[in-house]
Amino acid sequence: MTQSRLFTPVLIAGSLIMLVSFGIRASFGVFQIPIAEEFGWLRAEFSLAIAIQNLAWGVGQPIFAAIAERFGDRKAIILGAVVYAIGLALSAYAVNPAQMQLLEILVGFGIAGTGFGVILAVVGRATADEHRSMALGIATAAGSAGQVVGPPVAAALLTFMDWSGVFLVFTVLILASLAFLPLMRVPQPAPRSAVEETMGQMLGRAFRDPSYILIFVGFFSCGYQLGFITAHFPAFVTEVCGPISPGGVLDSVGISDTAALGAWSIALIGLANIAGTIYAGKLGATLPKKYLLAGIYAGRTVIAALFIALPMTPLTVIVFSITMGSLWLATVPLTSGLIAHLYGLRYMGTLYGIVFFSHQLGSFTGVWLGGALYDIYGTYDAVWWVGVGVGAFSALVHLPIRENEPRPLAA
Repeated sequence: MTQSRLFTPVLIAGSLIMLVSFGIRASFGVFQIPIAEEFGWLRAEFSLAIAIQNLAWGVGQPIFAAIAERFGDRKAIILGAVVYAIGLALSAYAVNPAQMQLLEILVGFGIAGTGFGVILAVVGRATADEHRSMALGIATAAGSAGQVVGPPVAAALLTFMDWSGVFLVFTVLILASLAFLPLMRVPQPAPRSAVEETMGQMLGRAFRDPSYILIFVGFFSCGYQLGFITAHFPAFVTEVCGPISPGGVLDSVGISDTAALGAWSIALIGLANIAGTIYAGKLGATLPKKYLLAGIYAGRTVIAALFIALPMTPLTVIVFSITMGSLWLATVPLTSGLIAHLYGLRYMGTLYGIVFFSHQLGSFTGVWLGGALYDIYGTYDAVWWVGVGVGAFSALVHLPIRENEPRPLAA
């Protein structure tokens, strides 16, 4: 049964779990330089580990959504947190790229079990129709709140312990997040006997629907841009940004060098996205979601193009972080809400999980390509311009989606 209130225990607990999960995930870019310096790894080697993490997250998302729909949401979340913790703990003892890359598969699956696919499906089922878009926006914004906290905390911890110690601290935190789970009195999907179509029939119809294919294809660029920026932006800012003026505004708040600015830029993106995502969720309740999505992708394209074309200074980094951050995860409540609108709630988690695989395929490409092209050319410029191109492409492919024709596959 859905709740008539917007703020429910399910929404609060789900948001807190995602805050912790995404706070840890968003901090991985901070470890790029420390790990490379300790072991002498090429930039592409650690980048590949993060890329594999993102791809595993995408593969795991529909799997964990199906586990939640079959065995219960709480069990899926517990399994995700345990796998996440094992991956983090073992990664702390990795000494070569192959070990790190293999273990990031576990981390990626753990993120899948504690992230969008499971949590948003639960929140969607627990919320009344009039509040659903807003609730999905709030839950997504919780991930951004984690992004505000995670990178600065990681950077602060690195000042008095090595990177492996920080990984172990994060292991404890992800397990501790399960303390919020008792708040999730989760409404279960309708029993199979009460719905007209099986999961197999639902998937077959969705795969034949051009609108679903366009949603799948369009989500690729979101993953590309987010994956590349999260993994490489701290290092990019550290190496390319102009100096921070002693005694200036940034220095006065404790950001005295570009390494600190790089970490805080990720946090600033997350902070701006809290407002942006909630507002996108609010707009999605009244305006066509496909046009909102097209506008977000077009906005990202313009922002990235201007940023890379202008001289790199602390001011342009801050402006970019705020503007890009306002559009960062705004696609998630709109994409998940569009799927719920078109195909119903019964298999929303699985349908969104499959679409999210496209997002993570984009993340894999952005993260890996960033490291590979950096090692070849010594610059990230080419990767930025590829992101501009795929962003413009996604803005266009959302326009033909037939949003005004809801075709629920299951009640």
